[in-house]
Amino acid sequence: MSSETNISDAESHVMEVLWRAPGPVVAEQVVVALSESQHWQSATVKTLLNRLLKKGAIAATKDGRRFLYHAVLQREAWLARESERLVQRLFGGRIASLVAHFGGRGKLSPADVQKLRRLIEQYEARQ
Repeated sequence: MSSETNISDAESHVMEVLWRAPGPVVAEQVVVALSESQHWQSATVKTLLNRLLKKGAIAATKDGRRFLYHAVLQREAWLARESERLVQRLFGGRIASLVAHFGGRGKLSPADVQKLRRLIEQYEARQ
């Protein structure tokens, strides 16, 4: 799997189910897990699973007449890459611009501001 494997929004919903699962799951379990939030048919979920297989983000093992799916791509690696891409694309790679954007729109709670202060203090202590 390439470190630059792109996961679509729809595929990310399937990945979230696999990341949360305690072990390998069958396609029907993914369908049930997404039925309330996405209302996708079984064929749609199976198509997304096949796409993720081709991308190398997941793997499947044959178990009788069914396949058991599990994530190969780690959530933390995907999250780090996606967040970096977002900051790069929308804010020119500048974290301060991202924080300023949300702060200016009133999207930072007092708890968020306190957490940011602690992060800055920890960063400065390491310098």
